Amino acid sequence: MKKYEDTNHIIHHGDALEVLQSEIESNSVDLVFVDPPYNIGKKFSKFKDSWSSNAEYVNWAYKWIDECIRVLKPTGTLYLMTSTQAMPYFDIYVRDKLEVLSRIVWSYDSSGVQAKKYYGSKYEPILHCVKNPKSYCFNADDILVEAKTGAKRKLIDYRGDTPKLYNTKKVPGNVWEFSRVRYRMHEYEEHPSQKPEALLNRIIRASSNKGDVVLDPFSGTFTTASVAKNLERKSISIESQDEYIKIGLRRILDMEEHLGEKLEPVKKNTKIKNGRGAKHNDKTEDLFSVNY
Repeated sequence: MKKYEDTNHIIHHGDALEVLQSEIESNSVDLVFVDPPYNIGKKFSKFKDSWSSNAEYVNWAYKWIDECIRVLKPTGTLYLMTSTQAMPYFDIYVRDKLEVLSRIVWSYDSSGVQAKKYYGSKYEPILHCVKNPKSYCFNADDILVEAKTGAKRKLIDYRGDTPKLYNTKKVPGNVWEFSRVRYRMHEYEEHPSQKPEALLNRIIRASSNKGDVVLDPFSGTFTTASVAKNLERKSISIESQDEYIKIGLRRILDMEEHLGEKLEPVKKNTKIKNGRGAKHNDKTEDLFSVNY
């Protein structure tokens, strides 16, 4: 294990469970966002996201879930993701230890080929949990979205003594529509399951305050820490893969070089080929499908 840090941000290079157990104090973190391997066979640098059985996967996950709960402050919040297949196991396990406030669906479209013999999956589930349902952070005013009934249709509510327009803003429901990270996006990094900054922006704004500590045990592209940094929160990140650690050193600690290697963002091929899109790594991206 190795640690890199500045005044407000810490990056641990090592196994998530080992770092949680040995490096992070109990009741010390305000917000935990967990986006672990899903056990669906993806390759993350030198790590293969595959366990021999569902039982082996969830038993591994329960260990770091317990550690995330341990390090969470009594007023803290946990957001927990996994695959649609594994989420029932997580949900049943966590609800005996925390209060599950919301079961969120992150919904997105896909330009790729979907299933043809069943309904393809275009969402990922997220549990929103707290230790104490009577005392936790939720900054509703910081995450308001347009209320279509009030803002667009301009309907009038006649139920009270005085008729009035419906509200034009509201707290989001539990179905969130954010585009997946596409190749041409500014935030894109080389990673098979990068989460969009917009998703983390809502979570961090809602469930933490300036100066709070945000933990991500499976940091990947370090989007959690990057958004936390932009929102003036502190961050603790854990990542096991050398390739992704370099992303964190560049994005979070502003390092320009590591072990003699220059740290630079992804150099993207933006040339149009046959008017149909940019070609990179033998894959064609639809340049006009990106939702900015």
